[in-house]
Amino acid sequence: MFTSTGKGNPAPLVSATSWTPPACYYAPLYTPAQMRDKEDDWLRHMTVDSPHEEQVQIDTRDRYEDLFGEDGEFPDFHTDRAGEGMFWSRVINRDHPDRAAQYSCEPRLFWVDFGDPPPPGPGVVDTATLAALAWEYTRVPETEVTLNPEGSQVVNLPSWVWLDEAAFEPVTVRAELPDYGIWAETVATPRSLRLAPGTPDAVLHPASGRCEARGGRIGEPWTRGRSGEEPPCGITYLRSTATGTPHTMEATLVWGVSWTDSLGGGDTLPDGEYATTLDVTVDEVQAVVR
Repeated sequence: MFTSTGKGNPAPLVSATSWTPPACYYAPLYTPAQMRDKEDDWLRHMTVDSPHEEQVQIDTRDRYEDLFGEDGEFPDFHTDRAGEGMFWSRVINRDHPDRAAQYSCEPRLFWVDFGDPPPPGPGVVDTATLAALAWEYTRVPETEVTLNPEGSQVVNLPSWVWLDEAAFEPVTVRAELPDYGIWAETVATPRSLRLAPGTPDAVLHPASGRCEARGGRIGEPWTRGRSGEEPPCGITYLRSTATGTPHTMEATLVWGVSWTDSLGGGDTLPDGEYATTLDVTVDEVQAVVR
């Protein structure tokens, strides 16, 4: 179960490193009744069109008896323990970029009583896994930067860039197995803004192009009387676009992510990013009064 303060935000994070959330894992999926319905439905819909498929059907029925028969591992689907626990099985993360990794968890089925810790093992959900899943579930506001001058920019005149403070609300996500008392909560907070002017004929402010968050915001709004100052965050374009296409400026907001859990632990996760682009027209103007 996921809950988030960023519900309704449209923008998923992209990892700033090669790290990715889990490709597969084991989690509670079925009550006894749900498990029975799933298995019985599978048997009802099996068809036999060849000797090979007939053997598959025999193997499937044998597996059914071994697991859920009177002398099976989970007799009668543990219906006598309904409300006391759930069946855990493999979850495949279909959004993971590595298809082979999605199937790296072997098919498994096991039962865990509510309140008991799941058996340790590769891929079995723990609080670190829940934190990684919360990272993947995080949605942030779209990155909307403000420039001054508004509209077209001017050759050799610094363009001040900043973000509205409303974009700096941290986004909290909790991933939880409520019946087991296991949870992890992530907090994503804007850390910096990375600028790319879209042309080599430009100067970045600061020179790294990375504007750090300070005092609850990134960059500063331009105000009258600051003409001639170097902006704490911005770009100076050195050539106009009068005879060509607009520059595609890219602004990437970097979010730092940390987590805590139900065990009193916690750590950090890789930064997440969300980028936006803006077409910038640069005019040639001899004198400008701001």
